[in-house]
Amino acid sequence: MAVCIAVIAKEFGPKQHSLFERRGWDGGAGEENEDRNHRMREEMPAKKWPGGFRGEMNYPLYIKSIPTENELKFHYTVHTSLDVVDEKISAMGKALVDQRELYLGLLYPTEDYKVYGYVTNSKVKFVMVVDSSNTALRDNEIRSMFRKLHNFYTDVMCNPFYNPGDQIQSKAFDNMVTSMMVQVC
Repeated sequence: MAVCIAVIAKEFGPKQHSLFERRGWDGGAGEENEDRNHRMREEMPAKKWPGGFRGEMNYPLYIKSIPTENELKFHYTVHTSLDVVDEKISAMGKALVDQRELYLGLLYPTEDYKVYGYVTNSKVKFVMVVDSSNTALRDNEIRSMFRKLHNFYTDVMCNPFYNPGDQIQSKAFDNMVTSMMVQVC
């Protein structure tokens, strides 16, 4: 059995701004440089932006997969599912954003996997990829797993030592995800 769980943020975090410096886009130090980088992010289309995938930037805060041999395939599946997540969000309309269900359900099935999605009010996306052969897993079980994942994610965000936008390295969060993955397998 195979499973992957991912948490995707909509923007780069504080530490990821070093990408600009590595690309040679660091016009100097200080606030002037931050303003320049912010203008460049707004002016440059997301397709051409380094590290941007599509539309809004989708930065992975946490990805874990079992077995690890298929990790690249899972990363690809997660990132391709973000288009479907964005389509579902935009289909709900702006007026229903506050009243919408956070659980998006089955995003799409493939030959080998089923991809499920969940999005928070702050546009953080959770994606779960499970083996298609797992027929015992019900939709309401997936929904409760996403709610549990969302609660643990909220606990990580409330940690005063966590910088929003950094990759999640909490052992408690990792242990919870591992237990969810064992439950799915």
